[in-house]
Amino acid sequence: MLAASERLQQREVRSFELDHVNALWHLDFHYGSRKVLTRHGTWMTPMALAVLDDRSRLACHVQWYADETAESLVHGFSQALQRRGLPRALMTDNGAAMMAEEFAAGLHQLGILHQTTLPYSPYQNAKQESFWGRVEGRLMAMLEGVDELSLELLNTATGAWVEHEYQRSVHSEIGGSPLQRYLAGPDVGRECPGSEGLRAAFRRELTRTQRRSDGTVSLDGQRFEIPSRYRHLQRVHLRYARWDLRRVDLVDARRGSLLCALYPVDKSANADGQRRILDVVRQTPLTASAPGMAPLLRQLMAEYAATGLPPAYLPTDAEPRP
Repeated sequence: MLAASERLQQREVRSFELDHVNALWHLDFHYGSRKVLTRHGTWMTPMALAVLDDRSRLACHVQWYADETAESLVHGFSQALQRRGLPRALMTDNGAAMMAEEFAAGLHQLGILHQTTLPYSPYQNAKQESFWGRVEGRLMAMLEGVDELSLELLNTATGAWVEHEYQRSVHSEIGGSPLQRYLAGPDVGRECPGSEGLRAAFRRELTRTQRRSDGTVSLDGQRFEIPSRYRHLQRVHLRYARWDLRRVDLVDARRGSLLCALYPVDKSANADGQRRILDVVRQTPLTASAPGMAPLLRQLMAEYAATGLPPAYLPTDAEPRP
């Protein structure tokens, strides 16, 4: 905090705006000023996730969640990508969800540059802070008369307010509505992959040691079976999201390509005693190299000798002279 305060005093602050739509998005979480009633009859403070386009101030996606986790972040950000396309860059703070391995890996795979603000420097994401002022001053004010506000009702009201008021209201700084400026372009966004492609992108990758006794690996307290054709691998590379163990993939460590999907151990099914006959693991024998000098090196020496240049080194007295 002291370093951020010192930088603010020593460095000037300037407003900026990119020249293209979808060149830069802003993303942030925000604690709501009102509590919502859960299905269990308890009160909680909801967290709003908002993704804004820098040039147009368009709200790409806004949604309230019960927490600020990487799962909620990926869930909301994926919806923004499917609605608006892939941006060139994304600006966030240094929160734990933004720094999660799954989120960082997904941005890298999708070709989105991740730019983070300095710690304790909310002024660097001022467009996002301005949007939260609109949410609290306008949206939440219209919900004051609702006594038992639920998360579902809050999200429904937020979606209607964003699309029919905020996106269409004139923004004094840009001289028009966010929707008009977004449609006017110019646009540098890219096509977004489908839901399966996004789920495959936002996953982490780690290495585990395969158990020789039963061909399994342990992942977050759950055991998964490795197919017998990969039993020769001592260290296996897995790709998965910590909040979704229904999809765990075995990948090639060198190429990053998908080898197969892994499934949890079914001990009940394995109790029938039936076992497959193991196929012979064929290993390609190493071919011995031909004796003598490599052909390429022989060619290089011949080309050097043809130039007529003197020898490339001076021999010592112990070496016979040519």
